[in-house]
Amino acid sequence: MSINPKSKIPNPLFRRVLIGIGGGIAAYKVCEVVSALAKSGVEVRVILTDAACEFITPLTLATLSRHPAFTDKDFWQPVHGRPLHIELGEWAEVFAIAPVTANTLAKLAHGFADNLLTNTVLASTCPILLAPAMNTDMWEQATVQRNWQQVLTDRRYHSVGPGAGILACDRIGYGRMAEHKEILPHIQSLLQTGGKRDLAGKRVLISAGGTREHLDTVRFIGNPSTGKMGLAVSQAALHRGASVTLVHAPATWETPLGVRDVPVTSAAEMQKAMLECFPNADLIIMSAAVADVKPANYADEKLPKKLLPTSLPLEQVPDIVAELGKLKQPHQRLIGFAAQTGDIVKPALDKLWGKKLDAIVANPIDKSDSGFGSDNNQAIFIDTKGRQLEIAPCSKLEMAHRLFDFVQYGG
Repeated sequence: MSINPKSKIPNPLFRRVLIGIGGGIAAYKVCEVVSALAKSGVEVRVILTDAACEFITPLTLATLSRHPAFTDKDFWQPVHGRPLHIELGEWAEVFAIAPVTANTLAKLAHGFADNLLTNTVLASTCPILLAPAMNTDMWEQATVQRNWQQVLTDRRYHSVGPGAGILACDRIGYGRMAEHKEILPHIQSLLQTGGKRDLAGKRVLISAGGTREHLDTVRFIGNPSTGKMGLAVSQAALHRGASVTLVHAPATWETPLGVRDVPVTSAAEMQKAMLECFPNADLIIMSAAVADVKPANYADEKLPKKLLPTSLPLEQVPDIVAELGKLKQPHQRLIGFAAQTGDIVKPALDKLWGKKLDAIVANPIDKSDSGFGSDNNQAIFIDTKGRQLEIAPCSKLEMAHRLFDFVQYGG
């Protein structure tokens, strides 16, 4: 479908999420997921297995979701005259199961349907997100791993975790359920994409955050970038099936599970990392706010205040985007960002053509709840085919998905 210049993408409202809770101690962590979804305006329904009710009550989940929570006792109670598992399965746009225990995993792998949760799985067609949680020795059992791999052959199933850490049994190892900050973005991605993995087999390289150019060991020239946009791009790429490398300046967030993490500080360090990773990348997204200049002189200890220079000699730092543009191969696509005030289109067009980009995100940083440090953003996407697509204010994760749609499909 062709895109009219400066046309706006509609914001589809996919807001029906079904949460299934298995019988593990990690069940308490799902409360934060349910609460956050409900507070954001998503309609949430919850199914608990009998074992899950030993760890957390239906009343708790009903209160947090603002709707009744269902158990096996409700299995054969009709809803609008229809079986409950059919009604819930058809209603859900995303189905997240957390924690996935070894028992539930075995049922999913072999198509068992002996409770409300597993019957609803078979009665649904939406994407399903699985968040396993169990003791390390249980997780590493050959039978469990076979079941896990078997489940993931079904493209309906998506996974998050497990991670490593201290488990409820005091064991340190893999089996820890993903935290809500990993589960929630994955649910949001599935709502946005419908579960498509259109980046499967692709290698995506992303730069993020604001670099720091030090005067001494504690003082530096920097900018307000937090790297949240690059983080969202890495989440979106990962959720769409890509192999993702994230080169990022200092940040307060954690790199998502499954993303290769390359931390750097200065523009020179980012340049080195990007050049090393660039040859193996198919799609490169340069969302970092790289410094333009650095102090000409560096002190390897903190300078006393009385020795600070009254004027600061500066020198240019490498233009990483322009360098990558010269190195780009025919199979590679290079996407840049242009953070601007005032007229955002003309400077972005100059950068698009001057640095041999394939597309650019013109990003206003003088708008409220947008740009540096915000959880939301707005932009105009521009490519070398002359297409411009205006993105109304939305979450940075949604913008990341819309960027991938624009780059791959034109909208």
